[in-house]
Amino acid sequence: MFDDALRQLRDVQRRAEQLNGEHQVTLPELFPDEFMLRNTEFPSIGAMLEASGYKVDSSEDFAAIPEADWDTFIASRTRFASWEEMKRTAATAWTRQRLGFD
Repeated sequence: MFDDALRQLRDVQRRAEQLNGEHQVTLPELFPDEFMLRNTEFPSIGAMLEASGYKVDSSEDFAAIPEADWDTFIASRTRFASWEEMKRTAATAWTRQRLGFD
């Protein structure tokens, strides 16, 4: 039993070391379909972007969306009050999954 706990702890430590530093994560990686289904009206991040009425074919297109408008859309169509809250929640879930906690 102690050996199993130690092995699991070492595994978490190894995964945490892999997460150290900055990571570039795509929107579909950060917002998998399961996350979207649990927290929004949409089956995927792509469906949400499409429903927003903004043409988003690149990160530049996404960055050009007015922040206040995007926050209003997020607040009205998800369980989050803002895009920042949605990103923070998704990042926490992504990290937990990478560490093996979910």
